[in-house]
Amino acid sequence: MRGKSLMFQGTGSSVGKSLLCAAVLRILRQDGLRVAPFKAQNMALNSYATSEGLEMGRAQVTQAEAAGIEPSVKMNPVLLKPTSDRRSQVVVNGRPIGNMSAVEYEAYKPKLREAVKAAYEELEASVDAVVIEGAGSPAEINLRAGGIVNMAMAKAADAPVILIGDINPGGVFAALYGTVKLLPEDEQARIRGIVINKFRGDVKILEPGLDMLEDLLHIPVIGVIPWMDVDIEDEDSVTERFERRSAGGEVRAAIVRLPHISNFTDFNLLGAEPGVSANYVQRASELRNADIVILPGTKNTIEDLNWLKRRGLADEIVRAARRGATVIGVCGGYQMLGNRLMDPEHSESRIPEIAGLGLLDFDVTFHAEKRTVQSKGEIRSETGWLKELNGLQLDGYEIHSGTNAFGPGCAPFLYLNGSAEPDGVANAAGNVFGSYLHGLFDSGALWHAIVNRVRRERGLDETEAAPLTMAEYREREFDRLADIVRRNLDMDALYAILRGGEAKLGNWK
Repeated sequence: MRGKSLMFQGTGSSVGKSLLCAAVLRILRQDGLRVAPFKAQNMALNSYATSEGLEMGRAQVTQAEAAGIEPSVKMNPVLLKPTSDRRSQVVVNGRPIGNMSAVEYEAYKPKLREAVKAAYEELEASVDAVVIEGAGSPAEINLRAGGIVNMAMAKAADAPVILIGDINPGGVFAALYGTVKLLPEDEQARIRGIVINKFRGDVKILEPGLDMLEDLLHIPVIGVIPWMDVDIEDEDSVTERFERRSAGGEVRAAIVRLPHISNFTDFNLLGAEPGVSANYVQRASELRNADIVILPGTKNTIEDLNWLKRRGLADEIVRAARRGATVIGVCGGYQMLGNRLMDPEHSESRIPEIAGLGLLDFDVTFHAEKRTVQSKGEIRSETGWLKELNGLQLDGYEIHSGTNAFGPGCAPFLYLNGSAEPDGVANAAGNVFGSYLHGLFDSGALWHAIVNRVRRERGLDETEAAPLTMAEYREREFDRLADIVRRNLDMDALYAILRGGEAKLGNWK
């Protein structure tokens, strides 16, 4: 093995591959190496527009941030964006090539090997080492023939593999043993270390099992990572973020968990604001006491709007706006706030037209072509409380189809990239507004102002602390993550494996 790469694979989804890759990237960066992440194929609705206007998965963007380098589609050459339970949009090297069923994609996948190999080789040539992430499990024996992301990728990169098992649901030793033994011998030999993740309790209780596992597999255990309370962006297909509940905040924010929710990384900072509880919700009853209601982006705006109506959430959002709650839409959620959504080309749905929530005075027309671009915004409002924020600069990106035709009831407040046409608009009262800009809250300043407006209206004291930016928040969490993993992972063993050598059995003792 050439010492240019290290690959993390798992016994299944949600075992912590993305998080451990981010941790190791940050550690290697701290140790003076120039490193980059790579994942051949990512399935995600959380995506990102690069500086070239190309689309990639957010998980590798997060890992690039941990590594301190600019994100590039070379780090994620294939992105699958589910459009339904059976079909996904396939994005190759940052551009969509069409929608496919699972069967169609499996047949097409071998054609992607050259694109994946070329992206990897270009990336590898630019850094000291690449940290590669697998997907799901390498032991999915029904999918081995067309594989491009697990052992096939390890072979293409000549990368040693560290296998991760999640102890939290139980059965970790069976999962690790079974995964290894379902692989052919040459692939078993590529696994140079084992990590047990999400451990709670006294590791001494685990030690007899570690000893027996090494005896059975002759693969060294190089780390037992504790359960970590760190807030790092995870893959949306396996995220546990939606189930978390925060309480006790004086200001209550409810983020509607749409069926095809996308780019919910826009809201990771919200709960860090002092005195704020921010939770994802799916029931109308959960909106009734909300001070702030947020409609996020979605891969299928029209279908998710229909879902809101069927579940009674649409009516409750309208009632919330009428009682004076702050209602905010981002991207697809912004489109839902309008009067009509029209899809003459059926680029979004089979439904040619649907009534929106009618909270903002505009119509939306969808087109097949998608806009993917990094954008800079400036608040310039002539009415309402948003005037207080005039001149505020916001950075982010756009990933959407559809254009808005604004009516006279709209109050423009946000302009992107120096355009004379507004991107974001509000209602006359200023309590309903939206924008296509992902990253709307990342500076911290807009969210801080929204929360303080709610505090004023409820007779609460405003907070004076300087708002935390998303960049500051991420850096803090990356360093916390790296510190925990460094203390619980045998770094000498990891460096030996990275350089093409061997770790010793029994080092965990």
